[in-house]
Amino acid sequence: MVIIPRDKPVFENLNIYYLDVKKLLEHYQGEIGTGGIYFKSHSAEGVLFFDKDDILSGHLKEKNIEFSGSEAVERLLSAGDTYNFTVNVYQIAEEEVYFWASIPTAEKIYKDLSTEFTDLEGLIKKMISEKLTGYIEVSIGNGDETGLIFIINGRIMGGSYSWENGEPIRNKENQKLLISKTKANGGAFNVCRIPLNNMKIESQADAPAESASGNTLDMLEELLVTFENIVLSRKRIRTDFNKMLKQKFVEKADNYAFLDPFAGEFDYSDRKISFAGDASDNDLVSGVLDSVKEMARELGLLPLLVADLGPWIEKYTQELDQLGIDI
Repeated sequence: MVIIPRDKPVFENLNIYYLDVKKLLEHYQGEIGTGGIYFKSHSAEGVLFFDKDDILSGHLKEKNIEFSGSEAVERLLSAGDTYNFTVNVYQIAEEEVYFWASIPTAEKIYKDLSTEFTDLEGLIKKMISEKLTGYIEVSIGNGDETGLIFIINGRIMGGSYSWENGEPIRNKENQKLLISKTKANGGAFNVCRIPLNNMKIESQADAPAESASGNTLDMLEELLVTFENIVLSRKRIRTDFNKMLKQKFVEKADNYAFLDPFAGEFDYSDRKISFAGDASDNDLVSGVLDSVKEMARELGLLPLLVADLGPWIEKYTQELDQLGIDI
């Protein structure tokens, strides 16, 4: 992925035939400190990112072949012998250049999210609240149109859109258009995170909460099985229980992030719970119980649920009291 913000050009339309790329780089390291050199021809494009001391990274795309890291840097530094590039130089703020340089190292943390369970606007808000440093890939409909939303430490840096030739743009109008297109035509999303150790961004991790105990998971599993039996006994309710439950978890994900089906932490299927997160017992019970009670209320089943949970409440009275959970 060859991406560079192009809103601060220092010099444009240089012909690589007349350039010594190494000397050009050294000059602008001293002249502007931090920035990027963008290379473009009819068959290839590339970028070198730099600060005042070093080349931070490089990326080169030629037909169906892509190079990143040291190999891309070496090829671009000697590109005059191989490519007929036009070269542009851009100044990039110091607090941003490390972000753009680190994009090739991003790793997918959520894959193939669907508008069936979430919407792009909500996903963007969620990533902002989680202080994501990375980007969201968006494929609209059958992939005829695409977009990227760039986020650094919870702050939107702009986006890239297929209808704007894929160039990074900071205005909000295209972001709003991207959201409206996914609402109208459906879409799929990937969330990619840049490891903080690849960037000069300070981050203080929160102390991990005490993870949920096995007894708590057994208790919640019995709760969900009881509720599933109630729903399945109502013939007028034709919706698939697991699908309905996941949709409710998506709604609750803003308050209970571990319930987000796309996070892969909490899963209920085949009447079994699997959990791979670090939420506390209190948060886990509160999140699942809130979801179940809200679903039951919406389905008109809350009185029946409360009645059928009598044995469950009696069995786990001590645990619920310790957690301060009031049914």
